Amino acid sequence: MLRRKEKMTFESQDRLNRLVEGTKIVGDIITDSNIVIDGEIVGNIFSRSKVFIGATGTVFGNISCNEADIEGNIDGSLEVEGLLILREKSKIVGDILTSKLHIEEGAVFLGSCHMSGHEALNTQAHLVASEENS
Repeated sequence: MLRRKEKMTFESQDRLNRLVEGTKIVGDIITDSNIVIDGEIVGNIFSRSKVFIGATGTVFGNISCNEADIEGNIDGSLEVEGLLILREKSKIVGDILTSKLHIEEGAVFLGSCHMSGHEALNTQAHLVASEENS
């Protein structure tokens, strides 16, 4: 029975990595599970799940993930496959590539943003460009 519990723990989709306030990591983080950052990261983050940057969290580097919910500060680019949420007190200095974006009033974003994954929008953009060139 103990062996079964160990196996369930490692295969669980509810695994969570957490970096608490007052902790600093220098280096890249690669994970398959969700990660919550309330401390400081100097490096890149690669996650196949969701990245949460808490109000006291700071990242000096690029983030690539499935989904992201940002309350803190990021100095680097964001590449998010799904939904990116920029909360009221978030501050982003860098470029964003995402398919869905939600920005709350008060969030600060300095950089460019490109939306991907929307074929209809891409087709419409090509039609407008074709009309302008003719």
